[in-house]
Amino acid sequence: MANSKPYVILSAAMSVDGKIATRKGKSKFSSNKDLARVHRLRGSVDAILVGRNTVSVDNPSLTVRHAKGRNPIRIILDPKATISSSSKIVKTSKKIPSMAIVSEIAPARRTSLLVKKGLEVIRCGKIKIDLKKLLSILARRGIRKILIEGGGTTNWYFLKEKLVDEIIITITPYVVGGKEAISLVEGHGFENISYPLKLKQVKKVGNEIVLHYII
Repeated sequence: MANSKPYVILSAAMSVDGKIATRKGKSKFSSNKDLARVHRLRGSVDAILVGRNTVSVDNPSLTVRHAKGRNPIRIILDPKATISSSSKIVKTSKKIPSMAIVSEIAPARRTSLLVKKGLEVIRCGKIKIDLKKLLSILARRGIRKILIEGGGTTNWYFLKEKLVDEIIITITPYVVGGKEAISLVEGHGFENISYPLKLKQVKKVGNEIVLHYII
């Protein structure tokens, strides 16, 4: 089992009430010190993974900028290949290795466009992304450690499939509230309280607390 999938770390910054974005998609919670920590973490992994919604709302670069380190491979879960060609990831994909993971229903014209832009396209799953199969593919390619940076729906599916090995959460000094604000874990949710975590470390950084769990 040790070599069948990469080691998966889920990382996020959230408000004290468990939100990773406001109802309008604002998600800049971390302080500069915490950003530096996150970017050091990015520089230590082989790949960084997000869902299509995160790319659409945040338009992240997913690079290492606030610390020294190499840029990891960028992986976007995009079942229908709808990621915008004007996104930062697509526009820089010829310089920084990037993958779009799509399903079998993704239109060929869309996947061809992504390939032309510089992304590697991997079909994995009929309608939804088959995460277990994807991790197996990535492991065979030598990717040993992956950092997941959300959003809430992506976090849910990885946790639901029990594919996460470690969780690092920064609790920031904000309250967001609201049913429409994105929580750390979205999705259908577990019926029972049956997903215990082991607290490995607690660290105070300025006005923030970093919680480090292993599963």
